[in-house]
Amino acid sequence: METEYYHQALIDLLTLFLSLKVENKTKGKHQKQICQVVLDHFEEQYTAELGDKWTSVRDVLTCPSCWQYAILLNKFSQSAELENTLRVEGYYPAFQGTLPYLPRSLKCYISRTPRRFPAQKHQTGKLKEYYLLNAASVLPVLALEVKDGEDVLDLCAAPGGKSITILQCAYPGQFLCNEYDDLRSRWLKQTMESFIPDPLVNLITVSKLDGRQIGDFKPELYDKVLVDAPCSNDRSWLFSSDTQQAKLRLIQRKELSSLQFQLLSKIFLVDIAKMISELLSSSRNVHRMYIFFFCCCFFLFNL
Repeated sequence: METEYYHQALIDLLTLFLSLKVENKTKGKHQKQICQVVLDHFEEQYTAELGDKWTSVRDVLTCPSCWQYAILLNKFSQSAELENTLRVEGYYPAFQGTLPYLPRSLKCYISRTPRRFPAQKHQTGKLKEYYLLNAASVLPVLALEVKDGEDVLDLCAAPGGKSITILQCAYPGQFLCNEYDDLRSRWLKQTMESFIPDPLVNLITVSKLDGRQIGDFKPELYDKVLVDAPCSNDRSWLFSSDTQQAKLRLIQRKELSSLQFQLLSKIFLVDIAKMISELLSSSRNVHRMYIFFFCCCFFLFNL
């Protein structure tokens, strides 16, 4: 099955991360302080869930300098010089010919040594050349297999990495990028402006709707739907400087599974409406409806 390709790719990325030695820490830089309350909670939860594997995962989780970041090149602002620089510095393509869907226009690079390429600042009127993200974040987009002209919904789109990745792969017909949180919605808009040229960005709709009510506000039908549901963001909260806020977050994270289920349930309703519409239409043949529910709860792959 095609899903096995993406599952194996995810495992390969995890293996790469865990193979990075903790002693490769960046010297001379201030190290983030771990929030002990959060770490104690993780020790109890993930020891029970992961068993012996938790020790290796913990080593990487508690060592920010070992975290791997990928570089997604922007096809709308191509730079041969940048690609040459990446190769010289030891970067190589993250995905190479083993996946059933891998557009030539998608270029994503990773390195075997833990490092972070410098981020580019937002400049009005100037497109960025690359986007920094975890390589695993590209996999759900590849699993969607978006084709030119298809109508796409990115339900929980901020900060915009997966939306940008979709546009590196294909040119959707209608593209709705939704983000309910006000601050993250503004962040999403800025991301789109930084990576997508004006003629195309004007065809993209950025909405600020509750994903659980998206079918009520936006009854349009979509060919592909991506749901990167709100997650616990364990990696960030482990280094929280506010202990009280961290304790509150640990309580709130218990409610996330319910929210994720509600979002998934709503999207399945959209899926059913799509299929019924096609069955009743004599001008269209029923085709496969792609729904990819991507809940990035595993902290190593959280964007």
